[in-house]
Amino acid sequence: MSIELGHFALVLAFAIAAVSAIVGLAFWRREAVAGYLQQGAVLQFLLVAAAFGALIQAFVVSDFSLKLAFEHANAAQPLLYKITAVWGNHEGSMVLWVLILVLMGAGVAAFGRNLPKDLMTLVLSVQSLLAAAFLGFTLFTSNPFLRLAPAPFAGQDLNPVLQDIGLAVHPPLLYTGYVGFSVCFSFAIAALISGRIDAAWARWVRPWTLVSWCFLTLGIAMGSYWAYYELGWGGWWFWDPVENASFMPWLAGTALLHSALVMEKRNALKIWTIFLAIITFSLSLLGTFMVRSGILTSVHTFASDPTRGMVILALLAAFIGGAFSLFAFRASSLRAGGLFSPISREGALILNNLFLMAALVAVLVGTLYPLLLDALVGETISVGAPFFNLTFGAIMAPLLIVLPFGPFLAWKRGDLIAVTQRLAGAAGLALFAAILCFALTGASVSLAPLGLLLGFWVSFGALAELIDRAKFFRTDIVTSFRRLFGLPRTAWSTALAHFGLGISVIGIVAGSAWQSELITTMTPGQGVVIADHQVTFEGIEHVEGPNFVSDTGKFSVRAPGGELRTPEAERRVYVQSGQPTTEAAIETYGFSQLYLQLGEPQTDGKSVVRLWYKPYVTLIWLGCLVMAGAGFLSLSYRRLRIGAPQPARGKLTDQAPAE
Repeated sequence: MSIELGHFALVLAFAIAAVSAIVGLAFWRREAVAGYLQQGAVLQFLLVAAAFGALIQAFVVSDFSLKLAFEHANAAQPLLYKITAVWGNHEGSMVLWVLILVLMGAGVAAFGRNLPKDLMTLVLSVQSLLAAAFLGFTLFTSNPFLRLAPAPFAGQDLNPVLQDIGLAVHPPLLYTGYVGFSVCFSFAIAALISGRIDAAWARWVRPWTLVSWCFLTLGIAMGSYWAYYELGWGGWWFWDPVENASFMPWLAGTALLHSALVMEKRNALKIWTIFLAIITFSLSLLGTFMVRSGILTSVHTFASDPTRGMVILALLAAFIGGAFSLFAFRASSLRAGGLFSPISREGALILNNLFLMAALVAVLVGTLYPLLLDALVGETISVGAPFFNLTFGAIMAPLLIVLPFGPFLAWKRGDLIAVTQRLAGAAGLALFAAILCFALTGASVSLAPLGLLLGFWVSFGALAELIDRAKFFRTDIVTSFRRLFGLPRTAWSTALAHFGLGISVIGIVAGSAWQSELITTMTPGQGVVIADHQVTFEGIEHVEGPNFVSDTGKFSVRAPGGELRTPEAERRVYVQSGQPTTEAAIETYGFSQLYLQLGEPQTDGKSVVRLWYKPYVTLIWLGCLVMAGAGFLSLSYRRLRIGAPQPARGKLTDQAPAE
């Protein structure tokens, strides 16, 4: 019965969303309509949440009369994986996608009481239009509530590589980032329709941009780490088209965050900010199409039904085409905004935007060109990591060079020579650290020391900003520390976000350039040495799990300092599906990791063992956590909190995050 109630709730949510969109867009000038749309947005969320709850209940109790539960769950699965199996498939993940979409709409309705009524009506109307479109897509092409009669006794099981804690975290984080940008999109469309675009508009858009950016950062980082430890290939980023599909909105969202800052502070870049708000969510929709259309074959993808792909493509064309048509029609009527010198905080942020968009175009071309070539002329080519590393790295290196200058420059007109002098200490420390690493690693000729130099430069430049603002070395130490801890949270978030980026760059360079790799065959009792770590293969033990059987390889690892550890790597076979997986053994030493994977057994009794030692690789994900944490720290500042933005009294002097 709960299945039918969930289905009815989804249908009712679709009807409310459709009516809200039509009424709101038709009568957006009437103040009374805003109240009805607020109630409609909350109702949409409650109904979709009820439908999602019905799906979870069916999976938890193993109700295999539900076709979706039969195809993607099994009674022997642990409870956590029964729940995560709800979104480990196309239909269930679409319900989660829509749930987050209507949650964002309900958030605007709940926290947007300070918004002008006409702007509120237009924003909720566009959100409802998006909800109606994707609810309709879910109901008519991807219905998650289909029944089976008679009900099977056992399910077919979830894809084994998805039976991992990473699946419980990665999709909800990623979808929150994707779908959160829908609010920015709705604000952009509302601004184009009403002509209302000013600093107050930017103050409303920027918190939503920041929330989405933080969750997308966490989602990408979690997905990267999940692929790193679960797929057993020893890498953390493959430039897979589906990976790129999440990375492109992140690049555009980062540009939007900085552009909205200029608009809020200086009332400039209005048209460009509107454009970025549209393009960011458009890239999120493009990622949805790539994952669910069947044009890609990947562990990340869900659907291979061409009908669904064509429907998503039609929705993509309607929303993106309609938004850009409206932009082309209305952008010329918007005022351009204030003027400023090229050498200024605004100029630095624009330069940041240009580099980010150039990097975005490089990733977009490398991702879509093979797909378009195959679709148009039937020719298959592969654009792999060398292309992306070369083009993306060449674009990002200049951005990293200029990044520390931005926070030091004044608004409207800055002094580049004075800023250079204030950053001299950070430059000297970065150069010293890079030369030291170069010497300690054997002074081999490569681009790695240059990469480290850029990472240290960004990190030390971020710290230099805090030191400069606290007036260290210019006043007594007690006063400096008092000033340091009295700085606005937005100033701390700016420095921490840049510091986290520098830390990630250091991890990427060190983990890629100086990793050690060894592929060998081993018998029980045999040992090898990798990066001064003595690894001994102790043997294989047969283990039975809740829904799998495992050949568990036992190892002992003695670190250079004498510490002994006993990691275990597995080769699993899931009973219901018969599919094998590998579970790598990962030992962390400081910021570095020793990575062991147990391969195929050989006829002579030996087992293939793959070993990697990755120095400072964990800094990649630690830097991402710092960046996301900096964003949440900024949101804790009341003026930037969702629902709180209002014109401040007097002159605003606080620095903003991620500048």
